[in-house]
Amino acid sequence: MCEKTHTMVQRGQKVVINTYGRLPMAIVKGKGTTVWDIEGKQYLDFVTGLAVSSLGHSHPAVVEAIQKQAEEILHTSNLYWIPNQIALAEKLVEHSFADQVFFCNSGAEANEAAIKIARKYAKEHYSEDKYEILTLVNSFHGRTLATLTATGQTKYQKGYAPLPEGFTYVPINDLAQLEEKMSPQVAAVMLEPIQGEGGVFPLEVEFLAKARQLCDDYGALLIFDEIQVGLGRTGKLFAYEWSNVAPDIMTLAKALGGGVPIGVMLAKENVAATFKPGDHASTFGGNPLATAVGCAVMDVLTEEGFLENVQKRAQYFKQELQKLADKYQTGTEIRGQGFILGWPLDRLGAEIVEGAREKGLLINFVGGKALRFLPPLNVSYQEIDEAITILDQIFAECW
Repeated sequence: MCEKTHTMVQRGQKVVINTYGRLPMAIVKGKGTTVWDIEGKQYLDFVTGLAVSSLGHSHPAVVEAIQKQAEEILHTSNLYWIPNQIALAEKLVEHSFADQVFFCNSGAEANEAAIKIARKYAKEHYSEDKYEILTLVNSFHGRTLATLTATGQTKYQKGYAPLPEGFTYVPINDLAQLEEKMSPQVAAVMLEPIQGEGGVFPLEVEFLAKARQLCDDYGALLIFDEIQVGLGRTGKLFAYEWSNVAPDIMTLAKALGGGVPIGVMLAKENVAATFKPGDHASTFGGNPLATAVGCAVMDVLTEEGFLENVQKRAQYFKQELQKLADKYQTGTEIRGQGFILGWPLDRLGAEIVEGAREKGLLINFVGGKALRFLPPLNVSYQEIDEAITILDQIFAECW
């Protein structure tokens, strides 16, 4: 470890609570797909802040929006109407199933809002005992107590009992179990169209369609958590568009702010009407800065041809990854869609991540199950080829 990094790590360990297994590095500059650490070393960033910097680093539209808004006003609170918030809500409604939007600051907060509104809707329209939320085994929905409980992974819940009641887990793509667990007490079914933190597991269209049908049959709401897979990550603006199965509620965060914290919950009008003044709130939610950037991001994502190019480059990347998987006989198929791809491995995941980092490529290994690739949506073919070359070298050395 170099001197600057060593000093920085020592300082951090003294004053920052140890909630992350951090790599011994600090990224201090970024441009496009390239980032530089505190020592000046250059990397290709195929993590993008966990699917946040989807337009790459220092994108001109994002930079301009931040600079312009910073000169005007940063915060007013939701005691007043916020023009940028209205403009961003209009863009999201125009391009989705939804009619109205609630703004907050993170994915966990967006999911918390979705859980609250689903339960309140069920009680108002059905009965007091209709509050159960079905989620999936291996899912990830956030770190608040409610979203942690919605997360179908016990390792994240350990030590926090008693957890909120009313959450039940169904195995991914298990139609029989989904049907068995549905009941008149279920208020909502909450799904990620592609499980991200769980190891990049896509949900089958048949499973999504069955969830929609069962929700309709039992008077439950269908919630799609698109915090990681929404906003172009799969090659369409929203992942649900691939299945033609529309939810009643959808949550977004990560990429919408281009690096500025933002979260949103979108809902159909009949569901949105459940929330009245005082039922839910967020001091910073949808502030002028975050929503100005959100508008700029949406404008780029909806430019003619942008998402079509994402699909083409992503398909190329997936094919090249599969060639490597076949070459080194890892016995696995590359999972995912668009630029959320997982390479399942049963060994050496951490070693491959570290070897790639040493050679100038940032990736991560999720759930002890798969290498995950989340490059910027505007990554070039040349940068994809560079990443493939590095991965080829790493596997040649250690597989």
